[in-house]
Amino acid sequence: MRKIKPEKIFFILILFFTLTVFSLSLTGEVNEESIIPGSFWDSTLLDPSDPWQLALYITEQMSDEQALAQTMMFGWLGAEPHPLTLNWIRQRGIGGVKVFGWNTNDTRRLAETIAVFQTTALESGLGIPLLVATDQEGGLVRHVRGNTSITPGNMAIGASGRPIDAYWAGYYIGRELALLGINMNFAPTVDLFNNRESSLIGTRAFGADPVMAGILGAAFAKGQRDTGIIATAKHFPGHGDTALDSHGVLPIINAPLEILWDRELLPYRFLISEGIPAVMSGHLAFPNTPGGNSPASLSSWFLNDLLRDEMGFTGLIVTDDLIMGGALNYARTLPLAVKRALEAGNDVIMLSQTPALNDAIWNLLITSMRDEPEFRERVRDACRRVLALKLEYFGSDNFVPIVPDPAQAGTNLPHPEGSSFFLNLAARSVTIIDDKNTFPLSPEDAGRVLLAGNYSEFFNAGRRAFPGAASYSLPSASNLGDLAFQARNVDTVILCVSVRFGSAALQQLRNLNARLIVFSILDPGFLDEISWADGTVAVYSLTPESFAAGFSAILGRIPGEGTMPFILDGNQPVPRNAVIRNTITRDQ
Repeated sequence: MRKIKPEKIFFILILFFTLTVFSLSLTGEVNEESIIPGSFWDSTLLDPSDPWQLALYITEQMSDEQALAQTMMFGWLGAEPHPLTLNWIRQRGIGGVKVFGWNTNDTRRLAETIAVFQTTALESGLGIPLLVATDQEGGLVRHVRGNTSITPGNMAIGASGRPIDAYWAGYYIGRELALLGINMNFAPTVDLFNNRESSLIGTRAFGADPVMAGILGAAFAKGQRDTGIIATAKHFPGHGDTALDSHGVLPIINAPLEILWDRELLPYRFLISEGIPAVMSGHLAFPNTPGGNSPASLSSWFLNDLLRDEMGFTGLIVTDDLIMGGALNYARTLPLAVKRALEAGNDVIMLSQTPALNDAIWNLLITSMRDEPEFRERVRDACRRVLALKLEYFGSDNFVPIVPDPAQAGTNLPHPEGSSFFLNLAARSVTIIDDKNTFPLSPEDAGRVLLAGNYSEFFNAGRRAFPGAASYSLPSASNLGDLAFQARNVDTVILCVSVRFGSAALQQLRNLNARLIVFSILDPGFLDEISWADGTVAVYSLTPESFAAGFSAILGRIPGEGTMPFILDGNQPVPRNAVIRNTITRDQ
């Protein structure tokens, strides 16, 4: 683990160590007569520049309750600092809080709430600052809303094929989170797009290629790190090869370890080699591995034997929300799920809700610590890992201010340079697929145009590209109305469709005499089924920039050189990343 600079040591200890008295000025000057008792500095086993040794020492001084609390990370209801959450911080000293979408319509108010939480933590108990986490992946998963940037997302980065795009996406997202006092992001998502029916992953993936997912994930994490954000890779060991959603059920993935090692686990091997500080465990079962039918998030084999011992990960393991069905249904009760998660090797227990102070979760865990020595040591080991990360992070030269300035959050979002970058990313990611020499298509050549879809931004961008175009709002699949009839009266139909909406309309237009252009949005898992269209353009998000970029490619104003993030059956050239992929051996 990286060493802490000696000049940061007193700053760290004033935050963490209330067992001794420090005398520090605002400039960091120390009154040497009251630095610390000799028993601390005289220990030949303690290197004050080593966060792991400091964490070991501090944990030894903590009660069971204090150690257990550091492993807890809770969400809260509403935009205000919830009294129950404040009680957990003040009375128990929990290790972190998690920002969800229901907390964030007003970003300035969110910064004020985080400031209250952190001030409470610093003034209570041991004075240990909180990990403040969220899910700001980009694209569809944007838990911090309000004035933050709306971005094209991971699949757009995968289509651009440029690691520098992944870096700047992580960087600008990180800059915005830092203004709010959020110091940990549950991103990058390095699940693979290897099941096109996935209802959960889709455009959250960089693509199907594990090498590119590893490269782009590492670049995204580097961008986060350079803004002071603690990046977290997820959902270990990989959520891509299932159509099921672990929020409701436990997905079963039948791939053996040999396949996982060179596929799902490859991005994690990249990220571990690059020093990723945290990994989120997923609620997924792999019965053809030694993990058996247990969710990986509750499996000691996955978290200890594989992730730590075999893959060499030394950082923090955080659970996905344990209230999700994938874990809760398996463990039967939430207290048992929490206990099993700690026993399996997770260091941070993340719950989307704040439990009562003395509910069954806390009572079971404290009782187990007192009655089961192995469990007590496991909890203390988890606490040491949490403290070691905090010591290293808050002792570095690059960390998010513990107490944010709400005025900054109110005036400096979204990031102005980020807006320009995300527009260019949307343009670089546009993919033209088998256009049959249809593009570029000018308004004059297009003739009478019918725009068919169900997104206002699609119609807005389409009418700017083709002035005078008619519009048709797609009804439900069971009531397509007179789409085919209206399409007979035009020269060109541009149909906006995704894997989840519009396929029935496509079939209505299959034998159309007019020119048919498919405007694919989000994940394009259906495109190899429509090679009969006259032209197809793919974008990967619902942002206004992506719709504008797609129409710009149709008009020929931008080249549309994005690469499909997976292989279309019989209809895809060799991807750009093939050269990179072929340079990686199984042993690397």
